[in-house]
Amino acid sequence: MEIRKIQVTGGSSYVLSLPKTWIRERNIQKNDPIGVVSQADGTLLITPNIQYDRTTKIKEFPLKDYPDPQMLLRSLIGAYICGFTVVKITSAGRIPPKVRQVVRKFTQMTIGQEVAEETDNSITLKDILNPSEMPFENTIRRMYVIVKAMHEDAMYAMEQGKRELAEDVAARDTDVDRLHWLIHRQFSLIVDNPALSLRMNITPRMAATYYQISRTIERVGDHAVLIAESVLVLSDKGIDRTLIPKLTSLGVDSLNVFNQAIQTVFSGNLTRANQIIASAEDMESLYHQFGDTTRKMKAQEAIAVNQIVQSMHRITEYSSDIAEILINHLVSDV
Repeated sequence: MEIRKIQVTGGSSYVLSLPKTWIRERNIQKNDPIGVVSQADGTLLITPNIQYDRTTKIKEFPLKDYPDPQMLLRSLIGAYICGFTVVKITSAGRIPPKVRQVVRKFTQMTIGQEVAEETDNSITLKDILNPSEMPFENTIRRMYVIVKAMHEDAMYAMEQGKRELAEDVAARDTDVDRLHWLIHRQFSLIVDNPALSLRMNITPRMAATYYQISRTIERVGDHAVLIAESVLVLSDKGIDRTLIPKLTSLGVDSLNVFNQAIQTVFSGNLTRANQIIASAEDMESLYHQFGDTTRKMKAQEAIAVNQIVQSMHRITEYSSDIAEILINHLVSDV
């Protein structure tokens, strides 16, 4: 850390000189405006970037270093989340069809990624989305609407024996993933460039809270998929119809806790958040009651029913986690 002393000029103005190396590295000239941002911990952030400008960040993936297409796909997602605005895939020879398929899949799985240039031995992807146009709160709401519908449709598919609806629930999980990756990307950008948090009117701490909530909602969506997949097994193997009302009631209860948790995120009610955690704890015994019932079933039927119950249990626990995340945020603001 470099220590500098405050100077007083004119009897009332406090002046702090800036490091010459920092000035030269950023090519700052006389009379150039500099942003000064007061942080929550009492420190000052000094930045030449007073307006959020989309600084080009380039990442290159030489195919010789990524022989496995799935490895390339995971790396592309990583580059997206880290906030790279230009991604280049290069090859010494002709790019194989499998790689082009991976690129197409990547652009479908993410928001704002488009192929800007394509040749025999290179593909260039560019980000066309302005992060400030997608507020965190709106994305969280959209994720919630999708996941809630997935849970409801999985339960309805079980009640009515509708295979196509259960299959559709699994297909919608990609929509949840891409929204979560968007929030993760925006959070990464805010960490790298505080000017973006000012433009989006959100503190880095709140952005971190939304990221944690987003990750938890994404996991709730994963369990809605597991319920739907188990419903498909039961539709093939059959299920004791007397169990359906019990499973449905359990599903309604787990979804109610999830709904309340999300509503509390937007209301910021500390008391309600604590009540949600207590409600989740009170439901523990309901999930354990199915243990004796499934022991009398055939193996595949028992596994499917157990998976449904366990996923409902996990959804309740994740709802409690959302309440805990909110409590931590609200307490930090007191």
